[in-house]
Amino acid sequence: MRGDTTRVSPARMTLAGLILALVLLGLVGLSIGSSGWQSPWEASTNVGLSQIVWEIRAPRTLGAMLVGALLGLGGAVAQGLFRNPLAEPYLLGSSSGAALGMALMLSFGMPDALISSTVGRMGLTGVAFVGAVSGVSLTLMLARGAAHTMRLLLGGVVVGVVLGALTQLLMVWSAPAWRIMQAFMLGHTALLSWQACGVMAAVLCLTLPVTMALSRVLDALSLGEDVARTLGIPLGLTRAVLVGVLALSTGAAVAQAGLVAFVGLVAPHLVRSRAGARHGALLSLSTLMGAVLLAAADVLSRLVLAPQELPVGVLTAVLGGTYLLWLLHRRRA
Repeated sequence: MRGDTTRVSPARMTLAGLILALVLLGLVGLSIGSSGWQSPWEASTNVGLSQIVWEIRAPRTLGAMLVGALLGLGGAVAQGLFRNPLAEPYLLGSSSGAALGMALMLSFGMPDALISSTVGRMGLTGVAFVGAVSGVSLTLMLARGAAHTMRLLLGGVVVGVVLGALTQLLMVWSAPAWRIMQAFMLGHTALLSWQACGVMAAVLCLTLPVTMALSRVLDALSLGEDVARTLGIPLGLTRAVLVGVLALSTGAAVAQAGLVAFVGLVAPHLVRSRAGARHGALLSLSTLMGAVLLAAADVLSRLVLAPQELPVGVLTAVLGGTYLLWLLHRRRA
C-alpha cells in the first residue's frame, strides 16, 4: 500500500501562517490600550470600552495592516522592477513629495485651529497623496519615462534630495509645520481612522490585482531586459504601469501614516525563500508579510514605553536597520 505523497507547498504554508498571525495580531491590537489589557469581548457590556475599541483601536489596527500591506506590495514591485533586492518603495520620490505637500499645506493653507480637526486631517491626507504622486511624476519627467531603470533610480534620488531640502526649509520657517511634520516624519498609526482604512483598502484592491496580472512580466524582467523583449513584452508600457502601481500604493500609505521605514524593504526578503522563483507568490506573500510586520510594530509601539507610545516609524527603523545590517553581513560572508 502506497503512502500519501501529497505535500503542501512552502508558499501555501507561509500564506496560512501569515493569515493566522494577522488574526492573532488583530485580536491583540483590539485588546491593548493606554490603560493596559482590556478584552474586546467586554465591549458588548461596557459602552465606554465599546467606543474605544471600535472607534480607536479597530481602525488603528486595521489601518496598520493596510499600510504594511501597501508597503510590502510596493517593496516587492520595486525589487522586481529594478532587479535589486535592496530596492524599496520610497525610491521614486513619493515620500519626499508627500512630505513637501504637507509642509506647504501647513505653512500657507491651513489655519492653526483646523490642524487637529477631522477636516484638517482629511485635508492633510489628500495633500500628502497628491504630493506623493507629484514626486513620482517629477521623477518620470527627469528620467524621460520609465524605459530606463538607471535613469529612474537617479531621478528618484535627485527628486528626493531637492524636495526633502524644501521640506526642511518650510519646517524651519513655520512653527505649525514643524510640530505636525515631526509626527509625519517619524511615522504614526495612532491617528488612523475608518476613512483612512477605506482609502487604503480601495487602493489595495486596485493595485494588487493589477500587479498579480503583471507577475509574469516581473518574472521575465528578472531574466534580463533582452529576454523580456524576445518574449514580446512591451517594456515601456509595462514599466509605466508598474511605476504607477508603486506610486499609488506608496503614496496612499505615506499619506495616511507618514514615513514608515524598512517595511517595504524587509517584507519581500522574509518570504522570498518560501515563495520560490515566481513573482505571483512573492507579491501576495510580501503583501501579507508587510501587514504582519506593521501590525506587530504597532502593538510593540504601545507596549515599549507604556502608557506612552513610541512612534511606529522609529520602531520599524531600528528593527529594519538591524535586519539590513545582518543581511549585508550574511551576503558578505
